[in-house]
Amino acid sequence: MAQTNVYSVKGEVSGTIDVPEVFSSEYRPDIIKKAILAAAANKRQPYGPAARSGLRHSVSTWGKGRGVARVQRLKDGRRATESPNNVTGRRAHPPRPETKWDQKVNKKELRIARFSAVAATGCADCVRERGHQFDDSVSFPIIIEDEFQNMTSTSEINAVLDSIGIGYDVERAKEGRKIRAGRGKMRNRRYRTPVSVLIVVSDREAPVLKGASNLPGVDVESVGTLSTGILAPGGDAGRLTVYTRSAIEQMGAWKQ
Repeated sequence: MAQTNVYSVKGEVSGTIDVPEVFSSEYRPDIIKKAILAAAANKRQPYGPAARSGLRHSVSTWGKGRGVARVQRLKDGRRATESPNNVTGRRAHPPRPETKWDQKVNKKELRIARFSAVAATGCADCVRERGHQFDDSVSFPIIIEDEFQNMTSTSEINAVLDSIGIGYDVERAKEGRKIRAGRGKMRNRRYRTPVSVLIVVSDREAPVLKGASNLPGVDVESVGTLSTGILAPGGDAGRLTVYTRSAIEQMGAWKQ
């Protein structure tokens, strides 16, 4: 069984640990992409106009002999309405609320996608190809002592990431924050921040969640809530991930 370094909160190598079997899973980007797209599709909510939207008018047609188009017009005016070919008419092919957006994925495929995404976080080449920045001396998968998950200060957490050699990626996310294009600016998502470090802890209520939430692009998840979408945002596997020692021990019990 392969081993990797365990870092202390000072950035020094404090020992080694056996790498769980899940990190040796086969890399399947096709199944990862399939699982991500299916999860996004299953989150979509049905939407569309009311059943008789654009048809609730009292209309009549003027008939022939007036030198105007024989279209439906308001009874108390001359404006054309209801027909899709009219400027003020209904929509021709509006979205239908009964449309089924959900996609089915086999349970075995979902498990393979999750394990493959975890394995990609332990491959330096996959992480670098995704665009993350880190020192060449960093050993993958990146594992740190449990003392790290008890930190609450943002400055302390940032200092630990710097000492390990992955602080460059937080700066990359900070400098890459920009105003979103399109109508999303008016929908409570004005800024778009690049994805940065993922911190995996053994307990979802770990104090590190509070301090890390202030770092741009940094997320904190527990082993129990890890999903393919978190490990491979957008379907691109190889997210820069830091595991605590206790989280790795829990992942060692996963069955392939």
